[in-house]
Amino acid sequence: MKESPDGYMTEERRLIQETARRFAHEEVLPLANRLDQLQQDIPMELRAKMGDLGFFGILIPSEYGGLGLGVFEYCLVAEELARGWMSVASLIARGNGIGGWYSDEFRREKLPRMARGEYLGAAALSEPGAGSDLGSISCRAEQRDGGWVINGSKMWCTFADGADFIMLAARSDPNVDPKARYKGISLFHIEKERGKLPPGINGTPVRKIGYHGWKTWELHFDDYKLPAAALIGEAGAAFYALAHGLEVARAHTAARAIGLAQGALEDAIRYAQERIQFQRPISAFQAIRFKIAEMATQIEAARQFMYFVANEIDKGRRCDKEAAMAKLFATEMAEHVTSEAIQIHGGAGYTTDFAVERYWRDARLTKIFEGTSEIQKRIISDRLLGTTPKGGS
Repeated sequence: MKESPDGYMTEERRLIQETARRFAHEEVLPLANRLDQLQQDIPMELRAKMGDLGFFGILIPSEYGGLGLGVFEYCLVAEELARGWMSVASLIARGNGIGGWYSDEFRREKLPRMARGEYLGAAALSEPGAGSDLGSISCRAEQRDGGWVINGSKMWCTFADGADFIMLAARSDPNVDPKARYKGISLFHIEKERGKLPPGINGTPVRKIGYHGWKTWELHFDDYKLPAAALIGEAGAAFYALAHGLEVARAHTAARAIGLAQGALEDAIRYAQERIQFQRPISAFQAIRFKIAEMATQIEAARQFMYFVANEIDKGRRCDKEAAMAKLFATEMAEHVTSEAIQIHGGAGYTTDFAVERYWRDARLTKIFEGTSEIQKRIISDRLLGTTPKGGS
């Protein structure tokens, strides 16, 4: 493939980007503008079209029916989809996000269906008392009668009802050293019927201000039984498996934040050119022009940083610090840029008649999930200064 002068965007990548952009504008955005306000779910028809385009199999090897591409292409698609609706950009992770810790048999059987969008998952990791600190997980998994019994609660399990399976993190060894709390946590695979919660698991939808298009759940397990085969990988090693994918998740979040900001910028430019005040469009006023110039510059800076991180991941280089930086920079930028887009819209921006309010609500979430901005700063500072001494804040 012939590379462009920037060294990142090949002809193939530009084609992928253009395909995702066209799909976002023609298929995703009209649905988002209609369904987000009604808090209705992403239609199955859209999921089927995404499967036909291979969006769920970008990272899945070609031997399993996927596209066999890299994190760079994954982020390209996520950015474009987020320009339409961030929930759709997030949905592709329900196929691409499967880890290598599953067995070869599982991968041979399930990954081809996953690549087509026919077998998608949800993750039950966080808890009411355990978010960024996964070492605080208290949901228990006890070996009993040749299987496992789960007790406890999970929080922020998006897509728990619509998924075909749930990946659950639970504490299988309660007797670990308090100084090594990340040990003793295991992953479990819960098969379920699409469109419903599994029998025996009670759930309550979270009342969110954004991230509509699918429901986010608080789940409750009361002596919920799983077979021995439900254990994923090695018992007690879930934290290390999950940590392995954090760089990808943070690059993906940066891409989603950039897509939101880009959508808000484009809407702000269009509105500024159409809105007439004092007998001329507000785009003629220097205050608006400079605001748009700053927004565009911040977006492009975040995009190039995200490209760098995605490329580093694909090259197999460690970039946990840089991934944290890209996630931090892009998400903080997205909240600022979408807020500025509302300001350009004036009073109209504070209504639900324009998409900028959706971009703003969803951008605010990007600073929280996949590790808060504060957690990213902790990671970055620890890499630069060493870990915080005992007794430090």
